Amino acid sequence: MSQIDTLNTLLAERHSCRAFLDQTVEREIIEEILRTAGRVPSWCNAQPWQVIVTDRVATERLRVALQDYMQTNAPAPDIPFPSKYTGAHQERRRECGFQLYDAVGIEKGDRAASGAQMMENFKFFGAPHVAIVTAGAELGPYGALDCGGFITAFTLAAQALGVASIPQAAIASYAPLIRSHFDVPEDRTILCAISFGYEDTAHPANNFRTSRAPLEDILHWKD
Repeated sequence: MSQIDTLNTLLAERHSCRAFLDQTVEREIIEEILRTAGRVPSWCNAQPWQVIVTDRVATERLRVALQDYMQTNAPAPDIPFPSKYTGAHQERRRECGFQLYDAVGIEKGDRAASGAQMMENFKFFGAPHVAIVTAGAELGPYGALDCGGFITAFTLAAQALGVASIPQAAIASYAPLIRSHFDVPEDRTILCAISFGYEDTAHPANNFRTSRAPLEDILHWKD
């Protein structure tokens, strides 16, 4: 198999896992994932990413703290969330949501069930580990851009090692809680979490795959 075939296989097999087994990942494997992800390029080789990784006990502490915090505090992300989704962006977002709801048997218009499914984000979908990704605040959007490459490489390296994952901006929406819980300094921007572990392949939430735009939708040749 060629290198590009290997890469395409990893990209095709990787998906956002929304149900995990109650099984931890060996620390050596986690460290290998992080070493591999750290090989991605960054502007001026700044390598702005830093990562906080929880074990099973620390994950549960964070899960409880987050659930409590959400009861009395509004979202307050370090970086602005999208102001809206329109056009193709909205269509893709809706498609993903409806695929998830269909997979887990949520009827259209059932707000209670869809709300309960949304709250699974803040339980990390049962993952035993969470990686909190931060960037140097002084680097601004380009530091976040560099970390996007790191996050992609993390998920692909995890896939190559048989570990499932899901990047989650939702967790970063409660940045003040994350900052105080882990004593993250003010000069770090909290970007997202990556929940990871071993996939529960029998769970219906893991039984669908999102589509990708065809090349003609993203490529603009100029002669």
